[in-house]
Amino acid sequence: MKELPVLLLHNLDPAWPSSDRETARREAECLASALGGLGHPVETVAVSHADLAACLKGFDPAAWVVLNWCEELPGIPHSDALVAEVLEDLGFTYTGATSDVLRLSWEKASVKRLLDAQGLPTPAWRIFDRADPGDWSCYPAIVKPAQEHCSLGVSTEAVVLNREELRTRIAFILDAFKQPALVEDFIDGREFHVSLWGNDPVQMLPPAEMDFSRFGNVRDRLCTYDAKFLPGSLHYEEIELRLPAPLTEPESDLLMSTLRAAFHAHRCRDFARMDVRLRDGIFYILDINPNADISSDASMACAAEAAGYSFGAMGSRLVHLAAARHPVFGRG
Repeated sequence: MKELPVLLLHNLDPAWPSSDRETARREAECLASALGGLGHPVETVAVSHADLAACLKGFDPAAWVVLNWCEELPGIPHSDALVAEVLEDLGFTYTGATSDVLRLSWEKASVKRLLDAQGLPTPAWRIFDRADPGDWSCYPAIVKPAQEHCSLGVSTEAVVLNREELRTRIAFILDAFKQPALVEDFIDGREFHVSLWGNDPVQMLPPAEMDFSRFGNVRDRLCTYDAKFLPGSLHYEEIELRLPAPLTEPESDLLMSTLRAAFHAHRCRDFARMDVRLRDGIFYILDINPNADISSDASMACAAEAAGYSFGAMGSRLVHLAAARHPVFGRG
């Protein structure tokens, strides 16, 4: 049986440093080759300007499934929802969440309200648009920009221990990011990054644990921006990754049921990644990313590999999930 034809859509922003552009090219070529090795006809589309419709001109939506690895249009921050919207307008079937869901994911307050409404555990929280802590009394607390991803604005200074530190950090977020601050109860417990995929049913891939046991200071026990993106930094080097995470069967079952409910509540599709912390037997949902990075060294690919899926097999699985919605390939 001939495999599904894949249109691999990925970022290639001309404003990036040359090393980053080369890495993006290499990653896309690697995934395209792996998919081709599994029998998929593959065409790669590098998005190097903001006119996505022009990039896709000449491709028939009825003939392709789009593997959407384009997280942002060049020059347009926070535009993953716009990418999905253009694909929808053009009639393409693509992997991952809809434009509405991606747009929602940038509004952390909306996601928190959704989790609260569904009775799903998430740290106590409040949004601040001025540097007045009011009656907030839960310490330690963590302060983040309310409309960012990838741990932007999260450093050791984000963890605050008293009212004056909270006031100072809120003021910093308001000034540096020009957006409200999200303040949460800091869950000082085990942290897990969990990838899920599937639609019916949703399956949990092997969870990864971020082990903070080398840190005695509570301010250090978190995944900062540096921990994710700055090799050589203290947190990048000293946080130990445990994959798969050591969990008891009851813990694993509870984690799966909690995150499956969150996946459905957020209306994720095909795949997602969630960050959670465990305290006193409760898995608290910190963040939901319905457009998780699928790079070969990112959480999704690493979790899939731990489950026995190669890089190409992971991509193929996502394509097949999306193809169930395709007007031609989804028939029967």
